[in-house]
Amino acid sequence: MRIDILTVVPEMIEPFLSCSILKRAQDKGLAELHVHNLRDYTTSRHRKVDDYPFGGEAGMVMQIQPIDACISALKSERDYDEVIFTSPDGEKFDQPMANSLSLLQNVIILCGHYKGVDWRVREHLITKEISVGDYVLTGGELPAAVIADAVVRLLPGVIGDEQSALSDSFQDNLLAPPVYSRPADYKGWKVPDILLSGHEAKIAEWRYEQALERTRRLRPDLLEK
Repeated sequence: MRIDILTVVPEMIEPFLSCSILKRAQDKGLAELHVHNLRDYTTSRHRKVDDYPFGGEAGMVMQIQPIDACISALKSERDYDEVIFTSPDGEKFDQPMANSLSLLQNVIILCGHYKGVDWRVREHLITKEISVGDYVLTGGELPAAVIADAVVRLLPGVIGDEQSALSDSFQDNLLAPPVYSRPADYKGWKVPDILLSGHEAKIAEWRYEQALERTRRLRPDLLEK
């Protein structure tokens, strides 16, 4: 899988993409993550990528020219399944969407910045808008990192134990059950006896009951799904 991230501040996202599971995925050749500085595609001699909005509204707007130039250059080299724009008013990002995106081959993610992007970008160049929550961030770099992380970790071979990803929270619309490790008794705080019993069926039943209880208590909205 290849993910191309378009941004005006590559230094915000490059370090994140070069460590932990994302680095492992790239080292194994299972994913390609490329960051593109939109300033490299502008026709402005001062590498300017924003300007004042027509109509006099406050703030600056990302211009269409460098965005179109970058997307066009990438599309001349390969086909893309989605061109995503990270936006507060996009479709809410969740685990089912991450699962779906992980099946794609090539994806572009455009990081918003300033007041927003020229609307013509959203009208003519974008195929999908995604929001990571009902709040406003300085830019789309953090959402792009979230999307890349959530998607790449699902690729076969990225995580050593693939069952681990399948048992994460939200995969079945339930929160994950409690997990424990050694020591079994720490300061009198003990691991539930059932987890030490070795009885796989009863342990699975306990985990399901715990997941269901936690979801009812903390995220009852998930049960409606």
